Amino acid sequence: MVAIDKLLSMGARSARFVGSSRKHRIISASALFLALCAFGAAGVAPMAPDASDLPVQSIVEELALPTLAEQVAGLTPSAQTFINEERVRSGDTLATLAQRLGIDDEDAIAFIKTDPIARGMLQLKTGKRVQAQTGADGQLLWMSAADNDTRDNAPVRNLLIKRDGESFKASVVAAALEKRMEMRSGEIRSSLFAATDVAQIPDAIASQIVDMFSTNIDFRTDLRRGDRFNVIYETFWQDGEYVRSGRILAAEFRNGGSTYQTVWFEEPGKAGGYFGFDGKSLKKAFLKSPLEFSRVSSGFSMRMHPISGHWRQHKGVDFAAATGTPIRASGDGVVEFSGVQSGYGNIVVIKHWSNYSTAYAHMSRFASGLQKGQKVSQGDVIGYVGSTGWSTGPHLHYEFRVNNEPRDPLSIDLPNVAPLAGAELQRFRRVAGDMTHRFALMMPQEDAVRVASN
Repeated sequence: MVAIDKLLSMGARSARFVGSSRKHRIISASALFLALCAFGAAGVAPMAPDASDLPVQSIVEELALPTLAEQVAGLTPSAQTFINEERVRSGDTLATLAQRLGIDDEDAIAFIKTDPIARGMLQLKTGKRVQAQTGADGQLLWMSAADNDTRDNAPVRNLLIKRDGESFKASVVAAALEKRMEMRSGEIRSSLFAATDVAQIPDAIASQIVDMFSTNIDFRTDLRRGDRFNVIYETFWQDGEYVRSGRILAAEFRNGGSTYQTVWFEEPGKAGGYFGFDGKSLKKAFLKSPLEFSRVSSGFSMRMHPISGHWRQHKGVDFAAATGTPIRASGDGVVEFSGVQSGYGNIVVIKHWSNYSTAYAHMSRFASGLQKGQKVSQGDVIGYVGSTGWSTGPHLHYEFRVNNEPRDPLSIDLPNVAPLAGAELQRFRRVAGDMTHRFALMMPQEDAVRVASN
């Protein structure tokens, strides 16, 4: 009440201060009313109860505690297993490998020796990684290693031996591989393969470089000291370990004053191929040489025949090479003849489109399964260098024919495959742009400075 009296007296003084106008009296009365309401609400608000006055209720519950025996059993460790990894060493036997892996299991060793699939463990190459899981007593639970087949096109698989009760089962399962992209560059000092060895490029990739540029560069005669190359290619890894190389994704070769570039591109629903950075296919109708590495021992010209001694036209090109060197089909076509023809010895004739055909003579033997009517693709091996027929030494006699008339295969000019266009060309340009950026990253420092100054 004292507080209210004070408010009333303050309101009265305020009313006298602001004046006696009707507007001021209304405002003052309203403010006084609101103040009275606020203090009135505070006066009637309930007070929080004292904690000591609240009722207290006790709840009792009995908990079942584990017995001492149960607690001891919980502390006993479960059966332990161990996973070991070793690499096959030179001279390793199954016994020495098993010992290093911690395997002490006669039944497992006997199974590996007798099972047809499991015996693959006995054929592992030096350096191959092998893993095994064993029990504390050396009992084998499972054993795994990569399959020994390392062919370029072979699927990568793992050999798995697994315990099944009291026996074992062996199986070959597909390996989960990680694909990576490698970027390498090199400079020619003596030969292409010497340069790729220095650059730590696999031989399979070096062979692909030869294949893709063989229509523009003769790797027997055209290479010059100081020529450079950049290559971007796939590699496949398993559990952090290199398995094998894959396909070249892009490559650049600077030969003399010319630069050749290629990029792999797959059109939807079509087989992939290599193209120049302008979208034109690099696949020419015919290879420049049916052999990867050789030398021309006799060109397309008049000469004295080494056996008959007569002066006459040599209607092909002779490539000197060691017996057994693979011979490749220089273009897509169908085998028109495969057999023996007098002075040609073992010869294969391939009919291509239009009026073109090629002949490969003096072979030591034909490719397995090659027969008349069989379709072949450019680069397929059709036979091997020999010295059959009228030949004085191992070499390939190669003829290029138009309407069955021989032409010089080293000088004839044939068109490439049709270039990309439309939507495919737009997709290709995005791929080519990425590869161009990667080539720039591999550019030698002095070249990068020269380009920047231009």
